[in-house]
Amino acid sequence: METESPTGAAGRTPTLEAFADTIVPGEKRGPDDRAVAGAAPGPGAVAAGAIALLEMPATGIADALDDYAAALDRHAREHADRRGLDLDGSVPPFVALPFAERTAVVRALTAPDHPEKDLWVLLALFSNMAFDTAAHMHTTEAVEQGHPGLVALGFAPPDDDGLWRFPRFSYRRELASVHPDTDATGSLT
Repeated sequence: METESPTGAAGRTPTLEAFADTIVPGEKRGPDDRAVAGAAPGPGAVAAGAIALLEMPATGIADALDDYAAALDRHAREHADRRGLDLDGSVPPFVALPFAERTAVVRALTAPDHPEKDLWVLLALFSNMAFDTAAHMHTTEAVEQGHPGLVALGFAPPDDDGLWRFPRFSYRRELASVHPDTDATGSLT
């Protein structure tokens, strides 16, 4: 991957937002939004906090995000050149691509035979995690704030005491008996 983004640090966020939006598309945040393509109704990975998750040191990739954005923009320019597409120079190259072309770039980068596949699959997984699990937030806060991914998935709120209990079995039957040494907190004594 490249070490310097042609669009600089200011281009990093929209480029990474455009990638996350390609993985879990959502609606534009406003009429001037270029990073979010508006390919799907409702909030997507960007609204769910993908950038906040990517920037967390715990991901192990926070220090490499400039390199990710630079490489993604390089791949976007190469893709545009191969397809004869003119890119708007006022935004980073990946952001300038129409949604279908962004999807084609991501499909190529995550293909089994692509030499950088593992890097791009990791970025895609974090984009999904931001939407599916709100991994960058405490679950209670995410539910209280109406995290868009958890809302879309129908994630149940906790009981009044802040604990999650599930009175119905998800398979409509008990899969295993409770161990006889389990106490009221669910721990083994």
